[in-house]
Amino acid sequence: MSAELSALLAGLDRRLPALHALYRDLHAHPELSHQEFRTAGIVAARLREQGWTVTEGVGGTGVVGVLASGPGPVVLLRADMDALPVREATGLPYASTRTAVDAAGDEVPVMHACGHDVHVTCLLGATALLAANRHAWQGTVVAVFQPAEEVGGAPAMVADRFAERFPRPAVCLAQHVAPAPAGLVATRSGPFMSASDSLAVRLHGRGGHGSTPAATVDPVVMAAAVVMRLQTVVAREVAADQSAVVTVASLHAGTRENVIPDTADLTINIRSATPAVRSQLLDAVERVVRAEAAASAAPQEPEITVINGFPVTVNDAEATASVQAMFRTTLGPDRVIDLHQPLTGSEDFGAFGTGLGAPSVYWTFGGLDPASFQGVDLLQDGIPPEIPHNHSPLFAPIPDPTVELGVRYLLMAAAPWLTPPKP
Repeated sequence: MSAELSALLAGLDRRLPALHALYRDLHAHPELSHQEFRTAGIVAARLREQGWTVTEGVGGTGVVGVLASGPGPVVLLRADMDALPVREATGLPYASTRTAVDAAGDEVPVMHACGHDVHVTCLLGATALLAANRHAWQGTVVAVFQPAEEVGGAPAMVADRFAERFPRPAVCLAQHVAPAPAGLVATRSGPFMSASDSLAVRLHGRGGHGSTPAATVDPVVMAAAVVMRLQTVVAREVAADQSAVVTVASLHAGTRENVIPDTADLTINIRSATPAVRSQLLDAVERVVRAEAAASAAPQEPEITVINGFPVTVNDAEATASVQAMFRTTLGPDRVIDLHQPLTGSEDFGAFGTGLGAPSVYWTFGGLDPASFQGVDLLQDGIPPEIPHNHSPLFAPIPDPTVELGVRYLLMAAAPWLTPPKP
């Protein structure tokens, strides 16, 4: 490790107990997208204590901290804050038991099932070191704590006059904890994560008594036909060398066992790795929905509403090469994985780079016990299905050493732009 990076990381060890306590607190108190009020308050208070200039309420509940240490490039570091409507089943002593009311007005369980509590903790650890070790770096850092990842948070922050209110970055950097062994970090140049499109579909039937289905148009059967037909879109319409996913994530219809309802509601999520495949999938899903409604003699055309959508997350080639070189030099080449293809997961982090006209780099890092992966060749076999993945009620990154490593990765990645002061 270079002397400059060592100076930037000075004091991390003694901060780890407090960071682990913060992580446990955040994990036990998750908040849904656009409801991250408690988390945002903690973030803003800690940044102010560290000496950052803080702006709250950016794009809703977003928090932005700015810290300068002389002339030099501007580096944007981002962490996402929101949790998911998942009931935690980890059994951890700090497991979430919270519920909240979602945007539809329903009470749901809430869990940090995607590891955003890790991200917030790691970035607050990095901001603490940046503030304490200003002698070790030069430039300006913009720390972004984003609400509602994947559901409009990043575009909302950019739309909230981000470019006019904050220093324009030379690079945007972000990371995500993954169901991989702690100590590994993975990235790639070019397309890194898939585009994501979410749709809400309402199918219209004609309700009636369960004993006289011939007098009805059953939207439940119509919905079942749509679900099954959509399974053929990727299998039979997308080329085998292309990456794509179509998921029907929810299906709601009816209230009683002897009443055929008037409508059925579905939500559909689409992942794609290229603009051409993205367009192909969107067209295919709409075609299938409308065709199945017509085949069922639906009395009304289905309603198809876009919930959200964002393009492929793309890592800038030159900036990614700088980050990878720093990781390899500091961690060793065996700890840095160069992914061969984009991940099927998605991110709206790319909205910062696109909206602010800056290159961006995104990477994932392992957060699980390496002992769980004994005998597994991750590059050859992938992550075993029995390992809890992100969004699972069992997903539980281990705080030690994940938090420490996450802090280190952020500062390693930023180091090539934070030119140290000249003697």
